[in-house]
Order: sequence, then C-alpha cells, then structure tokens
Amino acid sequence: MTSSHNIGVVIIGRNEGDRLLRSLDSVVNGTRPVVYVDSGSTDGSCEAAHDRGVMVVNLDLSIPFTAARARNAGFDRLREQYSDVEYVQFIDGDCEVVAGWLDAAAMALDANPNVVAVCGWRRERYPDLSPYNRICDVEWRMGPVGETTHFGGDVMIRASAFAAVGGYGNSVIAAEDDELSVRLRQANGSILRLDQNSTLHDANIQRLSQWWQRAKRCGYAYAQVSSLHGALPERKFVKEIRRIWLWGMIVPLGAIALSPFTFGLSLLVFGRYPLTALRTILGTRKRGFSWDESIPWGVSCGASVFPEAFGIAKFTGDRLLHRQHEIIEYKGAQTPATKPMQVTGR
Repeated sequence: MTSSHNIGVVIIGRNEGDRLLRSLDSVVNGTRPVVYVDSGSTDGSCEAAHDRGVMVVNLDLSIPFTAARARNAGFDRLREQYSDVEYVQFIDGDCEVVAGWLDAAAMALDANPNVVAVCGWRRERYPDLSPYNRICDVEWRMGPVGETTHFGGDVMIRASAFAAVGGYGNSVIAAEDDELSVRLRQANGSILRLDQNSTLHDANIQRLSQWWQRAKRCGYAYAQVSSLHGALPERKFVKEIRRIWLWGMIVPLGAIALSPFTFGLSLLVFGRYPLTALRTILGTRKRGFSWDESIPWGVSCGASVFPEAFGIAKFTGDRLLHRQHEIIEYKGAQTPATKPMQVTGR
C-alpha cells in the first residue's frame, strides 16, 4: 500500500563518496522529485546526482555553512520546481532510506491530519566498526514511540507546515531539528515517531578526537537552541545546560582548586563520573540493549559533560563577542579530494 500524496526528497552533503551513492539510490525511482544540496564537494558528488536525474543546488559558501541552511535551500528548489509536493523527506548524504519507510511515513501523515512531522529509527550501518559508532546506534534509539517532542535529521514533514514556520533556522549549527520541532509544536502541530527503521547512517567515527568534537558541538547546540527557546513554557535544554555547567566545569575545577586545602579529599568528587556511567549502563541494559551497546553508551554519557561544557563555553564567548556561529566538524570526507569517486548509474 502506498500514499497518494506527492512526496519529495531533500538530501544534503559534502564529499560523502560512496555514502552519497547509496543515499541517492535509496530514493531515486524515476518519478519522485529529489534535490541534492552540495556544499563544495570535490569528489564527484554533483556529477553522481546529475547522473541519476537529481536536481542539484550548489550552496553559496560565502556564507558560513549550516545543515539548516542547506535543507532550506533544497526545500526552496523543490517547491519552485514541484509546487504540488505535499510531504518532504529530509535526509543527510551519509544516510540511506530503508525500503518501505517513505510510504510508511506518508501514510502516517495521511491518517493523522494534526501530525506535521514523522520520524522513525535511524540505525548505524557499521555499529561494530568502533565503540563510537555503537554509541551513535544507541543514541538514535533513545526516543519514545508515538507522539514525541522532537525529531532528528531524517524526517518527513508536511510542506505546508514547514513553509508556515519559515523552515529551519539558518544560523543554528546543530540541533536544528530540535529547534524546528519547537516551532512546529508551537504552531499546534504534532510530531510522531513510528516504531520502524527509517534510515541507515554511516557515522564513521573511529577516533576519540572525533567523539570529543561531536560532543562539543552538542554542547554548543544545547546553548544556542536554549538561547532561542529557553524561556517559559518551553525551557528547551535549560536543565541540560545547568547539569553540564555543574558537572563539566564548576565541580571538577572547584575540586582541583580546593585539593591543596582539603589534602586531596575534594578530588573524591571525581568518583561521581564512573558511578554515573555505571548507572547509565545498567539502565540502558534494562531497556533491552546488549552489554556491547550499554557499556560504551554509559561511558560516553558519563564523560560527555566535559566536551559539552567546552561547547557551551564556546557559544557563550561567540555570543558575547558577536561572532558568527560556525559548524563544529567532527568527521571529514569519506574519499580524498584528489581522488574523485566513480560515478555510476543505477
């Protein structure tokens, strides 16, 4: 069974290599309008999209890049060329859509006129490649099924609702989906999560430094989105920011500063971090995750307050100094710029 509504797809990416080929091939069917928004790729990404009959938008790089701005540009092109598109599926170029997802999401929108956005479960393509990939695979499955408050980057949205709230916030460097979710709900729309896999993601995080940068970006995103929606009644990310400031900055620095005067006893407070990790590990295990999933997830949750605090501090400094918000990168291109990927047809 398929939806009778017109569905369009917006993909964003830069130097995604073979990941983009899988992403394109998962949605191109010869009849569905697809837009690919490129942010300065040098690996043949645009040629690969053209080869598959996909509309290509080259993002203006004189303005600092954000995924939000890229998605908005893709939506605008889609609506310019196909004004009758009713539902838009947004995905990143390192993801591929699972077979059956587009129809399932569209039918959920068909059946629920008050629902403006539908998401499912993102899964990692290679969760066993590294503990960091496994952390991502757990993270993607932490939300509740049914009506929810937010969605991620893989979401199908009613085009009319998206346009009515002005789309994504162009300057939001991360958690732009959470920020848009707030405005969609404030416009009396509901968000639905289906208990169904929607996309396969290729995080390709293999180094501790990448994990650190990703967590730092998360802290920055918390602070930026909270600056927009931290007031009542939303209070978006306010509790998270307080927790990060306390345990990621104030407590550890205070314990170190007081250690000469407490004969080192103040350093005992650092025992809280492994205890937090252990509590998270056990709680995750009770939710049905394996030990191989629960342990890296718990350790990550226990330690992430430190890079997240750096991210919040960076946002605070940028805001005070009126600096442009710029994306914090945590992974590079899949293929070297000097070696374009092979462009093949379907």
